[in-house]
Amino acid sequence: MKLQGRPLVAWALEAVTATALHPVLLVVGWRGEEVIAAAPPGVTPIHAPNWRRGIAHSLRAALDALEPYAQVDAVCIGLADQPFVAPEAYHRLVVAHEHGAALAVATYDGQRANPVLIERSLWSEARSLPGDVGARALMDRHGVVEIDCTDAGSPTDVDTLDDLRALEASSIGSSIQPDHPAVVPPAIPPVIPAGVPEDGDADH
Repeated sequence: MKLQGRPLVAWALEAVTATALHPVLLVVGWRGEEVIAAAPPGVTPIHAPNWRRGIAHSLRAALDALEPYAQVDAVCIGLADQPFVAPEAYHRLVVAHEHGAALAVATYDGQRANPVLIERSLWSEARSLPGDVGARALMDRHGVVEIDCTDAGSPTDVDTLDDLRALEASSIGSSIQPDHPAVVPPAIPPVIPAGVPEDGDADH
């Protein structure tokens, strides 16, 4: 799907590449080559072979790819169908990690959304998550630091064409741009799961 003539994944990734986070991984599944083609330079594509079985498998593919990077001690997770999450949201999670948070989540008007930061100490447990269970399951088992990002973009989710039309007609769609830079340390890579199954849900 496209927003203002550009693929949703391009919006999401440009928010990440406006930071100093590295490496930037794009996890793909259905029609992966088309999704990769929409990514900006410098993004590393990762294919999730079991993407049809749920978002947990996309997360597992990303963590497996990051395992050899000894300098990476945490990962930030964002979603390709949330085009207006701002770079500042990622920056605030990094700062929280620097102050000791092993698990952190962005909140908007008090509601948990994305991105989510997961420290390496939790990766083994994250790999064991099943099906469509994502980081939410970790938050049920461990203390999580909530970071207010109400003024750092919007977590509006675009799953259907109706969602897209509503976003385009909203004040968010006409006013928020994903090009506000935030400088953050390079040791925490962001991961954008972006495989899109045939029903149009971009969360896997």
